[in-house]
Amino acid sequence: MNKPQLELADVVRRFAGPYKQQFGHLMLPSHHRALQDIAGCMTEAMGGGRYHCNDCNETFWSYHGCRNRSCPKCHGRQIADWLKCRSAEILPCRYFHLVATVPSELRRLFLRHQKTFYGLLMKIAADAVRDLAAEKRYVGAEVGILAVLHTWTGRLHHHPHVHMLVTGGGVTDDRTAWHHAANEFLVPVRKLSPMIARRFAEALQKSHPDLFKQIPANAWNRQWCSYCKPYGTGKDAVLQYLARYVFRIAITNHRLISMDESHVTLKYKDHDTGQWKTERLEGVQFLRRFLFHVLPKGLHKVRYYGLWHPCKRDRQAQARLLLELTAVPVADTPVVLVGDLADEALGQSSLQSHDHSMKCPKCGGTNILLFQKIRRRKANMVTWPTGGQ
Repeated sequence: MNKPQLELADVVRRFAGPYKQQFGHLMLPSHHRALQDIAGCMTEAMGGGRYHCNDCNETFWSYHGCRNRSCPKCHGRQIADWLKCRSAEILPCRYFHLVATVPSELRRLFLRHQKTFYGLLMKIAADAVRDLAAEKRYVGAEVGILAVLHTWTGRLHHHPHVHMLVTGGGVTDDRTAWHHAANEFLVPVRKLSPMIARRFAEALQKSHPDLFKQIPANAWNRQWCSYCKPYGTGKDAVLQYLARYVFRIAITNHRLISMDESHVTLKYKDHDTGQWKTERLEGVQFLRRFLFHVLPKGLHKVRYYGLWHPCKRDRQAQARLLLELTAVPVADTPVVLVGDLADEALGQSSLQSHDHSMKCPKCGGTNILLFQKIRRRKANMVTWPTGGQ
């Protein structure tokens, strides 16, 4: 993928000053950090080194990435490294894709109390899928779930929802059998949606009764699960899911079309027509929308549940053995972990992926010598222009 002419870092450098003047009192610490990191990413502010190419005698600087998960240039590598540290095993079974959504009546509270609401939504949605699938009339066994939190629409509006990749079968409680889901069916949305709503209401009322009282009663009758469909089989399904949903952020550099002294133009895909459209926003408004999707520090947007939970590695091995016994041809295939697909999924995603091997920018040679280092500056060393729009 070619390097885009306009990057999010360019937008941040131009409009962060006016944005902070207008909305600085509302910014979370994670917002301040994201703007600082993105503006300084792969510049002298992040530190780096001066190198000499022994092949062509070229001397050049190479600077570090910011490693902020909201940065389009660094997010992909951060997620790939995280996945590689997890041991969830890809099972040679069918998979299903489910989406849990949040009614509009709750979005304001979700934005104000992100750690509380986002974490609760992911846990409640995944647990509801697990429990419903465990019923004998559906799967009758424990399924594995890879959940990822998204908070945006194509136009960067706030729209929190959880994508879940679910194994189309599971291991029984006594670990003696693998139960397959029905051909095109995992669990009924008409039952899952009210279950998520009821459990979310009960949990919120118990832990945060003050917040529960602010939610209108009709919100609990809305649609909380909008989607449950087959997604494919085995490694190919997991790879596609990683590329499309796990390696995705609110805005990539390739969606930025242009920028002038006061406005930013971005492109987005219309959900109804599937056509690409453009929208022109004031620079400050663009950053306001973008920062809606910068998550608080410590909030994990990708989580494993059920059979894929890190504490259930023995069940993953048992699942593979049981699948072999049910005549699924996996006996001679190597064990593949979700993290093993991380780099390939990153390459197939819309994110920029950088070649981290050191090469000379002039001749492409790798006979490189480092002879000077500079350290990363302190976070407050990036300064912003404060001119109005």
